Amino acid sequence: MATGALLLAFALLGVAVAQRVVTVQNGPLVRTEGSHVTIWCNVTGYKDGLKQDFDWSMYLPTAPGREIRIVSTAQSDYAYAVYAQRVNSKEIFVERLSDDSAVLHITRVQARDQGVFECYTPNTDGQYLGFYSARTNLTVIPDSLMVTAPPQTLSKVEGDTLQLNCEVSRTTMQHTHLSVGWYLRSPEDAAAPPQELVTLSRDFVLRSGGPYRQRMAAGDLRLDKTSATSYRLTIHKLQPVDQGLLYCQAVEWIQDPDGSWFAMTRKQSEKTQLRIQPTDRDFSIQVSTERRSFMAGEPLELRCTIEAQNVPERFFSVSWVFSSSSVAVVGPSAVPVLGSEYVAREAAGLMTVRKESPNVYLLKLQRLSPKDTGKYICRVTEREKTPTGDFIDRSKRSRNVQITVQPLKSNITVSLSINSSEVLEGDRIQLTCSVHSATSPLSVVWQWTDKQSAGPIQEIASVDRDGTVVHGANYRERSGYGEIRVERVRADVFSLSLYNALPEDEGQYRCTATQWVENITETEPNWQKIGEQSASKAVTVKTVESSFMVSASSRTPSVSFGDSFDLLCLVKPRHNPRVPTSVTWRFMPAGARATAADDDEDQGEFKDLVTFTREGTLQWGEQLLGLGTRTTVDRSHSNTNFRLSVTRAGRREAGKYQCTAILWRRNYDNSWSRVANRTSNLLGISVLQPESKLKVLKNNQSLAYQEDSRVRINCSIASQTSQDSQHAVLWYIRRASGSDTDELLLRIERTGAFEYGAYADEERLRRRVQAERLSPRLYALTLNRAESSDSGTYYCLVEEWLSDPDGAWYRLSRDTSGYTKVLVKQPEPQLRVDELENNVTVEESSSIKLGCNIFSQSSPDSRFSVFWYVERSDGEDVEDQPGEDDDKRDCVFSIGHDAIFGNGNCSPPDDTGPNSRFQFERTTSDQYSLTIHGARPADAGRYYCHVEEWLLNPRNEWYRLATNDSGVTIVNVLQQVSTIHSVVCSTESLFYFIFFYPFPIFGILLIALLVVRYKGRNNNKSQEGKNGAPLLWIKEPHLSYSPTCLDPPALSLHPGSVD
Repeated sequence: MATGALLLAFALLGVAVAQRVVTVQNGPLVRTEGSHVTIWCNVTGYKDGLKQDFDWSMYLPTAPGREIRIVSTAQSDYAYAVYAQRVNSKEIFVERLSDDSAVLHITRVQARDQGVFECYTPNTDGQYLGFYSARTNLTVIPDSLMVTAPPQTLSKVEGDTLQLNCEVSRTTMQHTHLSVGWYLRSPEDAAAPPQELVTLSRDFVLRSGGPYRQRMAAGDLRLDKTSATSYRLTIHKLQPVDQGLLYCQAVEWIQDPDGSWFAMTRKQSEKTQLRIQPTDRDFSIQVSTERRSFMAGEPLELRCTIEAQNVPERFFSVSWVFSSSSVAVVGPSAVPVLGSEYVAREAAGLMTVRKESPNVYLLKLQRLSPKDTGKYICRVTEREKTPTGDFIDRSKRSRNVQITVQPLKSNITVSLSINSSEVLEGDRIQLTCSVHSATSPLSVVWQWTDKQSAGPIQEIASVDRDGTVVHGANYRERSGYGEIRVERVRADVFSLSLYNALPEDEGQYRCTATQWVENITETEPNWQKIGEQSASKAVTVKTVESSFMVSASSRTPSVSFGDSFDLLCLVKPRHNPRVPTSVTWRFMPAGARATAADDDEDQGEFKDLVTFTREGTLQWGEQLLGLGTRTTVDRSHSNTNFRLSVTRAGRREAGKYQCTAILWRRNYDNSWSRVANRTSNLLGISVLQPESKLKVLKNNQSLAYQEDSRVRINCSIASQTSQDSQHAVLWYIRRASGSDTDELLLRIERTGAFEYGAYADEERLRRRVQAERLSPRLYALTLNRAESSDSGTYYCLVEEWLSDPDGAWYRLSRDTSGYTKVLVKQPEPQLRVDELENNVTVEESSSIKLGCNIFSQSSPDSRFSVFWYVERSDGEDVEDQPGEDDDKRDCVFSIGHDAIFGNGNCSPPDDTGPNSRFQFERTTSDQYSLTIHGARPADAGRYYCHVEEWLLNPRNEWYRLATNDSGVTIVNVLQQVSTIHSVVCSTESLFYFIFFYPFPIFGILLIALLVVRYKGRNNNKSQEGKNGAPLLWIKEPHLSYSPTCLDPPALSLHPGSVD
């Protein structure tokens, strides 16, 4: 379009010089991989008379700017290496159509050939004017066309119908069309072009080849699309010219941008070889039969088979001939026409003539007789229409078939079988009479006589040849109740069944069989007896009373509480529904007494538990075991074993058991007769307590505890008899004082209730003792705040309790644990006081400070009583302590563990109260000090502290655990001369009068002076304010006071004061 527009522009501008224009096939061109691709190229607008060359190149989509040379008409080595081999092998070449037109051929396009193709024409004009190249786009897609048809070889007869299927499919994403056609290739000339049969074009138009147009118009040639991918060829009335190789061909078409259609892919299916056999008008006849010798009464079947081609479309008539007389004729309509002699026989259902298939005809004669002996012939006639419209008949006959029918002779034999030659009373007598070699109807008579055959023969029943049963006079009533059954199992097998056998049924049984043959006439049948045979068997009936026995057994005559036991009652013989048994289990408790010594009267103590009635129902008696819920009964399928099962047995199930059985006979009129009564042996069942498996761990051990500790003793049960066991635990103690008596401390009942023993009350242990159940098998005894009196040997006694099946609890066993020896002792004394000795020299009237340090104590809860003692010599204080020994110990000061001063009758010699010279201090729990103020010469001496350690026992009583003395402190007091300082400071009232009381008085006077001064300034200010002069404040001097001589007296604690 651009080129045309340019040319038009030049023409409008009046340019007379020609312009070169190169054109190629419009794209994009879509082609399948492997197909033959052609792209044409034309050039115009060049100087006439010059032959033009064409250079072909391509550009890949991945590299649109890189030229790849393919082929040229001017240069033989123009192609790049990637295309050189294909160009040299002529897979790619250029076909020149004229001097200015050429076509590029790619005989087998590849996927890598997809891209932009350029056609370039070199300049031949001497100057460049116009366009010298043109491009088109080529798209290569995969070849997805598939054409499949099974290869096969078919043989058909002229006039038959042929159907062939072809599957055609594609998965092309582009919009393409398909054309599907069937072709025939001659097998004689492989080089000849194939003959087109019928084709469905890409426009879905059906067309056929020249020779087949008339046949397609007549409907004998069809091409049907049966599904999206299936195409079926149908040829009716095959002709010999249809013979050859048939195949299906499909072509995939795509429409190019110029509007033309291009066949991208063309594929063929596998070939079908078709052979057609020309029609032969001749035919042959064959008569067949299974055999040619028959006995009278047997059936005869003759089949006449026509062997010819295309039999269903031909017209045949078949005639059956016997000994030159017509039997029947079957025409083309298959309707038989019978001979006059065979009409009655066919009406009686003894003769059949029919057409079984297009070429098979049947003649069947029932119940042959000797007069049917002779020759049988099949004659076949074909009627054919000539081209002139006339009909001609052609007939053929089969060979003679000689049939021989022999008269009947009885060859039967009779055998009699029985289910058992000896049956139990009430069982079934089953007799089976089998007749061998019978070819005609039979009749049977059943008879009975005694074993010696001395008595009369009695007829039980008879079965005639039609199967009708007639009972004898003596057995008619019994058979009316269903006690006797006679039947014909098969044509040659007969049976006699006597139910509920009686003793009088014992004897000889005979089966007599008679063979009959029917003589057929046109009016009515006539039966003839041709043979008779018999067989007999002896039957013995054993009475049930003679073998009736009852026995009882048990595998567990002795069981434990809660266990199960089974009692088995065995009844013989095997159960017979006609002679049933009722069984009763009876029971006498273990505590009951017999009324008499003999066994018969002893039975009166037994009571019925349960009864299996003769009807199979269950009936409970007046005696129930336990609560009636732990007893089960069952019986075997044969009703010979009757079991009584008791689960979770208890005391009430102990005793004697027995079973009784009654034998009943059911008469044929449904009435019952009692035949016999049997009683089993006695079974004694003992129900005992289970064997105890209680075991308590017996680990002996010794434990030591400090007083006021927590003592725990475990009692562990290693094993028990049952998971349902409950335990009562008793805790005992044997005192450490040597007593051999074990005293009960505590009892834990199985219900969890507690009961204290006398020892717990005596020792006041109720509040301190604690019993626990840590787990079902672990118990613990805990003593809180243990005392030394709790020392002793402890152990537990475990009682195992179980519940019997009736719900009553009983003690099964007892077991004791190992012994645990417990020693509760007081803490070891560890009291230690500072024993360091020192000398102290003080002046008279000064203070003496005495320390008492406790370095270690026995318990964190310890409390202490502290005493200060002094030892003086007589010469040092004769005036104060007259009449004393040389060396004596005086108590200076004491404080008890209860924080009371003067403990232990130790009081200071000085006055108590505020005037006391003693000051006591406790800076920490283990540091004590005593200060003596106003030291005197009499205070000199050897001082030490005496410490007592006290503990509180579990009964809240204090006891002294240990004592210790500190080191000695030697105190010397120096006397001094009296001075003003000493005089003033020695009297407290004088000290306060001189140094303390003046300060408050001076302060009051100063405050009064300031108040007066303040009021005077206010008056002056008010006057100065009136004159306009400012008021001035007077700054008071700062007053301070500091003592100049002695320290104030110390505050002290005296005995009786609060700490």
